[in-house]
Amino acid sequence: MAISSPLSSRQTVAALLTLTAVTGLVDAVSYLRLGRVFVANMTGNVVFLGFSADSHSGLSPAASVIAIAGFLLGALAGGRAAHALAARPGRWLASAFAGEAAILGVAAALTGTGVLPFAGSGRFATIAVLAMALGVQNSTVRHLGAADLTTTVLTLTLTGVAADSALAGGPGARPHRRLGSVAAMLAGAAAGAGILQWSPTAVIAVAAALVAAVTGAFLAARPPAARTVPAAPLTVRPVVSRAA
Repeated sequence: MAISSPLSSRQTVAALLTLTAVTGLVDAVSYLRLGRVFVANMTGNVVFLGFSADSHSGLSPAASVIAIAGFLLGALAGGRAAHALAARPGRWLASAFAGEAAILGVAAALTGTGVLPFAGSGRFATIAVLAMALGVQNSTVRHLGAADLTTTVLTLTLTGVAADSALAGGPGARPHRRLGSVAAMLAGAAAGAGILQWSPTAVIAVAAALVAAVTGAFLAARPPAARTVPAAPLTVRPVVSRAA
């Protein structure tokens, strides 16, 4: 079920590229500060779960399982919202992304005060909360159905850049959207790694602010104007008097 965006094509692409950067930011926190686990890239967690069979890998199977469980919970909530509000795309997208921004904002506040830690067994709660937020995002974007802009998975995006190129005998479609997605993820991850040197909480706060900006864009979106059918012109026929 693909639901049309209430924003213009360019605005929708900009919003989804912003969310792609958010993925890079939050995964930087999870991988570099929460013990080599992803909260957005579930393919990585499934692989890590398999790698953890090696007792010398240093990977935590519990962290991967909790991240996947939190992500599925968020995706479930996002899916229910999509189906319930499908008839009102603007309200649906604004509500879903507002929920994600709220979860990230609460996570930033709780990590900043030490309620949610970045180390020890308490980090599992932090992983679950962040994964839940990204689950909402991914589920919502999936229902939006924008081509080449999943905001999380880049494997198929990079495959498309090469496989659809003129060099490969493909249609040679312009790869700007795909390369933009890669660049956004890279920029988010690099920014996250840089800000982490100062504060991991700040990275989460920046991610929350970016999602809030996307929420504002969808809140401000105007529904398409109703199509009006012009009324038929009024024809006045002259009155012809007949002689008696």
